[in-house]
Order: sequence, then C-alpha cells, then structure tokens
Amino acid sequence: MMTIEELENLRELRGSEIVRKKGNQINRIDDCLYTVKSQSGNGEYAVCQVDNELVCECPDFQFRNVKCKHIFAVEFSKSLREATQRIAPIENLSACIYCNSSNLMKYGLRKNKTGNLQVFYCRDCHKYFTINIGFEKMKHNPQAITSAMQLYFSGESLRNTQKSLKLLGVEVSYRSILNWIKKYVSLMKNYVETITPNVSDTWRADEIYIKVKGDMKYLFAMMDDETRFWIAQEVAETKYTHDARKLLQMSKQLMGKKPMTFITDGLPAYHDAYKKEFWTQKKETRTEHVRHITLRGDHNNNKMERMNGEVRDREKTMRGLKTKDTAILSGYQIFHNYIRGHEALDGKTPSEACGITVEGKNKWLTLIQNAKLSSVEK
Repeated sequence: MMTIEELENLRELRGSEIVRKKGNQINRIDDCLYTVKSQSGNGEYAVCQVDNELVCECPDFQFRNVKCKHIFAVEFSKSLREATQRIAPIENLSACIYCNSSNLMKYGLRKNKTGNLQVFYCRDCHKYFTINIGFEKMKHNPQAITSAMQLYFSGESLRNTQKSLKLLGVEVSYRSILNWIKKYVSLMKNYVETITPNVSDTWRADEIYIKVKGDMKYLFAMMDDETRFWIAQEVAETKYTHDARKLLQMSKQLMGKKPMTFITDGLPAYHDAYKKEFWTQKKETRTEHVRHITLRGDHNNNKMERMNGEVRDREKTMRGLKTKDTAILSGYQIFHNYIRGHEALDGKTPSEACGITVEGKNKWLTLIQNAKLSSVEK
C-alpha cells in the first residue's frame, strides 16, 4: 500500500502530465477561476481560489480533502505563465555596440538643438558611436520621438501630435513625425517577431473593412482568446474569395504552435484555410473549429469585436489608410500588444499576460533600444 506522501507525489506527477498533455486541458476564466478537463470522462472540474488557497470540485478533493491532480495542474500552469521574459531598458553602455569590446575612448561631443551627446571610438573595430541607442544621428531627442509615437497611436492625428509637441517646446513638421513612425515601427516589428509569447490554445480570427486610398479592403486578424495578444494580420483585396491560409501560416510560425480551438464566424475562407493548416487526422492533435458565433454565451466574438473597434477608431482619425502595406497597422499592433493596458486584463498589456514584461517608464524607448541592439548583433 502506498503511503500518504507517495500518493501526493503521484497526484503531483499526474498534474504535470495534464499540463504537458496536448489539447486545451486547462482553461483560465480569470485570475481566481480555472476549469480542468476530466481525465477519465468528457466533463470538467472547476478550480477556484478561496482565501489564497485553491479548491476543486472533483471527488478526490471534496471527499478525501486532499490536494488533487487538478489543483497541481493549475499550479503548474500558473508558474509557467509567471515565468516572465523581461525586456529591460538600456541606459548606459560600457562596451562597444558593434563588437562588444570595452577598449573605448571618448572622441568629443556631438552637438544638436536638444543637447550634447558623447561620441565614443572603439580601438578594436575602429567605429564611432554614441550611447543614444536607437536614435543615432536624429535631430530630436528620444523623449520627443517616443512622445510623438505615444500621442499618435493613442488616437491623435499627425497634425494634432505636431501641435502637442510644440507645447512641449519641440518644433517639428507632421511629415517628420510620420517618418519617425515608419522608421521605428519597422525596427520594432523585426524585433518583436523574434519574441515568442506564451499564448493560450484558443485563438480567434475576424475581419474588418478598411479604406485604402478610398477603396474598400479587408483587414484579417488573429488574436489569442485568453490574453488578447494580437498574433498576426494581413490586408486582403476581397472578403469572400480571400485565401486565409497565409494568416494561419504566419500565426503558427510566430507562435511556434497551432491552437487546439479556433473560433471564427461563418466565413468560408476560414474553414478552407483551417482544413489545410490546422486539421489533422489524429483526433488528439486536431484543432476544433468553432464557427457558430452567437451574440451571447461561450461562442460570442465580443473580444475580437473590441479589437476591431480599436482599429476602426484609429482609421477614423486618419480618414483611411494611404497604402496597403502601411506601417500604421504594424505600429498599432505593437501598441496594442506591448504599450496599451487593457481593462479586461486588470490594466496589464497583452504581452504581460503572455509572460513578457517591458520594463521602464517609457516602454517605447525600451523596445526601440532593444530592437536596435538586436539588429546590430545580427
């Protein structure tokens, strides 16, 4: 007969097996409520937090009053989510940004309207640089540039952003602001695509019409159901004849996996792409495609419609997009994922909900600095 300690170790082992098992075994409702699928049937058990302790409605916990495998599974799941990846600001350097050598010497000052920057010379790679990482040779300081990006992606137009910066003593044209956005969105986009967030096994996709040069196009987007992380996007010419396989392929590549539940509306393009990208003959690895979107209940699309509303608000301010491959959409995706806190996530950003923490008071600055160093290392 097994001892009490051996039985607890066995439950812990089975809890870890639930976490590793393929399929959407654990569903996080909120920070205090989870559901875990029954391993011996088709039902599920609710695991909730009461007075800082987890309780389960399974017979093992209710009648034996022991810590069951479902509670162990939720604890393992929470610990995995809390294992955050930190993106820290880079404010000071003691090594060359090109070759990482510490054999440096000061080489005068670079003067501009916003202040002086120390220029360094590397005796090993013979290159000159400043510690103004990501903003080298820029006329305006990082605070002005990142403030412009925050104002613009928060909903201001280019000209209103220009007026707001003027109140701060920064004289700049609206065209320069647009150039800043294009430059730094491109830099950050390449960087954040190398980061793999810890998204859930349930994804949502939807489309919204947008205007590009006055013509109607459609923005197809993929979002994680639990964390609201905007996974991928593409602009299509049409809605009903569009091949959505590229959206699904990009999502799999960026996340390093496919979902176990895929929620969409009844658009045939999604189901056609699902059969080619997500469907498998093995039931244990097969993605379930939920197509019956309702106004209420578990299969509503309110989360996706909320994100569509954000895009619609941004588009109204711009009065339409100028080009199909505009940096504005990529920039807003970065803003949505890494900068903007969401009320439904208790003020967290989707990246924080996925285990990625962008540190520092100015998150734009942190992302740009890390993106610049990442591009130099490549």
